[in-house]
Amino acid sequence: MKTAFLFSGQGAQYQGMGQDLYHEPVVKQTFEEASQILGYDMADLCFTENQQLNQTTYTQPAILTVSVAYYRLLQEQGITPDAALGLSLGEYSALVASEALSFGEAVALVAKRGAYMTEAAPTGSGKMVAVMNTPIEVIEACCQEASQFGIVSPANYNTPQQIVIGGEVAAVEAAMTLLQEQGAKRMIPLNVSGPFHTGILAPAAQKLAKELKSISFNEPKIPVISNTTTEIMTKETIPNLLERQVKSPVRFYESIEKLKSLGIDQMIEVGPGKVLSGFMKKIDKTIPVYRVENQQTFEETYQRLSGR
Repeated sequence: MKTAFLFSGQGAQYQGMGQDLYHEPVVKQTFEEASQILGYDMADLCFTENQQLNQTTYTQPAILTVSVAYYRLLQEQGITPDAALGLSLGEYSALVASEALSFGEAVALVAKRGAYMTEAAPTGSGKMVAVMNTPIEVIEACCQEASQFGIVSPANYNTPQQIVIGGEVAAVEAAMTLLQEQGAKRMIPLNVSGPFHTGILAPAAQKLAKELKSISFNEPKIPVISNTTTEIMTKETIPNLLERQVKSPVRFYESIEKLKSLGIDQMIEVGPGKVLSGFMKKIDKTIPVYRVENQQTFEETYQRLSGR
């Protein structure tokens, strides 16, 4: 069986993530490594009640830390991926798993990425809405027409039945009106910190591009699928793709099709939450998807994949 690891994106965070497996030495060591690089206590951020965990600047390194800690735990048990895919922020975890980027470089980079994204789209700016069960071409046409009122575009192609649009409030609301006229029955405003993966984030992409120039990427040892192009990332293309990814739509379900074309026949969602497992039920129910989020899911996945 060929296995792909799917890595969590922003929005999957919750208080207490990682705590269940913190007794594992490799998990604790990963948290400590992040704390040393970032200058604050990562375990404290993830495990205790605080306002910071939902602030993008802190959310991104926290999710990366938990995801890489779990990846390393699986690796210790001999469970390794044949390919990797991350949802937006999760792409950095996928690159760490492929050894294209060290964890230390990744955690410092995503802390800066989170700060740049917050500057470009402060909390409460813009709007994001999940449009359900509406043809993609209708959604794209309505966004195109509504863009006379400002920035609005598809931001996340999560499943064929769920496309998220985002941008400036007036433009998004104009697109929603047009979508209703075209027969869209269900649209769900999302509680997110900013309209990510839209043109509003162009200034963040520019700042991130400068940071990316200072990093020497390695050739990935396993295929990592780009959210932006759905192609396999290479040492040469990684910096440009990470820059574009901030302001371009995430093509998740098309990336899953790419994994399938590589012969992947089972997947493990690695990191907090179960968003990606939920998407997979809508994309392709025939592919087994396991999870590693806590002690219970880790043990279940280990038993199934090691045949014990």
